[in-house]
Amino acid sequence: MSVLNQQDMQFYYGHVYPYKPIYQWLNRSFSDNGTRNMINREIAIEFKTGAYGRYFSFPTLKLFKEKMTNDIPNRFEIGAIYSSPPKKKDSVLKNSMKPLEKELVFDIDMDDYDGYRTCCSGAQICGKCWKFIEIAIKVMNITLVEDFGFEEFFWVFSGRRGAHCWVSDTRSCLMNDLQRRNVLDYLNVVKDRDIEKKIGMIHRPLHPFIERSLTILKQDFVDIILREQDPWRDDEQAIKTLLAGFYDKNLISHCKKYWLENPGRSSEVKWCDIDFIAARALTYGKKPEYIEKLKHCKEDLILKTLYPKFDIEVTKQMIHLLKAPFCIHPKTLNVCVPIMTHNKGQDLQGFSIQDFDPTECPKLNDLINAMSENGMDISTTNLRPYVELFNKFTQTYVKGQVSVKREHENPLDF
Repeated sequence: MSVLNQQDMQFYYGHVYPYKPIYQWLNRSFSDNGTRNMINREIAIEFKTGAYGRYFSFPTLKLFKEKMTNDIPNRFEIGAIYSSPPKKKDSVLKNSMKPLEKELVFDIDMDDYDGYRTCCSGAQICGKCWKFIEIAIKVMNITLVEDFGFEEFFWVFSGRRGAHCWVSDTRSCLMNDLQRRNVLDYLNVVKDRDIEKKIGMIHRPLHPFIERSLTILKQDFVDIILREQDPWRDDEQAIKTLLAGFYDKNLISHCKKYWLENPGRSSEVKWCDIDFIAARALTYGKKPEYIEKLKHCKEDLILKTLYPKFDIEVTKQMIHLLKAPFCIHPKTLNVCVPIMTHNKGQDLQGFSIQDFDPTECPKLNDLINAMSENGMDISTTNLRPYVELFNKFTQTYVKGQVSVKREHENPLDF
């Protein structure tokens, strides 16, 4: 595990961190002076001592940068926009300090896929298991645009083994907690993460968005789950977690017996064994209604293994804090870089899902070494494309916010 070097952190927050586009995004303005969006926005800080401070707010870009360069935080987190400046929390009536706005956020972490990934364990990550996150992002991008009509969002590598999504549309920022939970209820198809527990059959016919998501997941299931990860080659694991997805006790019994008599069959072969045994060993295995139910069980297993799995606490409350983009992850020293953006009227920008490699992410110590060798020029480092990506998103997003504001201030007079 890497250790934070305070001199490197001081240099990073003093000379590298992209304060201006972060401030503009949160402020929804190109001005260095805060609008209500920043004056009343909570920023929480984990200090280098380990202490944690909440309810900071920054009325200017200058004060924002000064605070970070003076305190050198381990990380800082973004909170809601309140009805009053958060720093006045202790001097105003409790009821007058209410959260009014916050980006709709999602957190998808590799932890919830550990039952199906075999290439790595614990905090480790590689290109193979990162595909779980890639597929989750792919499904979410389509859902956010087609089902909710959101147009302004981006994804950030969490710095370790997950990804955060920030949806910045005005409509999403204004959602109250109930509305956020309703969005989450719609999206959170796989609620039970216990891989040994029999999953409840998903109601048929499938909702169109689940059907669409399943179509996407099916494209990768064989290659990623059955071939690359091969989680059910171990016979005991297959009996506990693969057969847990089926409801026919006779089928389960026959498969269990067959696998124990023919040990070490791959996940792909076992997946086919289930259909073969159902058709050959069970008298009712060829009946259309049985074949249909078996198909549904397999589809449910595909959803359980690959469908996005959310940290629900992050999404369901406006006051929940989430680590800011471009912070340094304290254990890996990775920079939490934006990897994909979406603006109104534009296709997804940035690194294609397949091209981003978390093991090649910019690291604090590598950045410092590179800049010390090139005359402190960030444009020659591997952080440059990520900063440019976020700059481009921010410029388009803020222009849209300013345009909408002007329309409201100057309505057409008929």
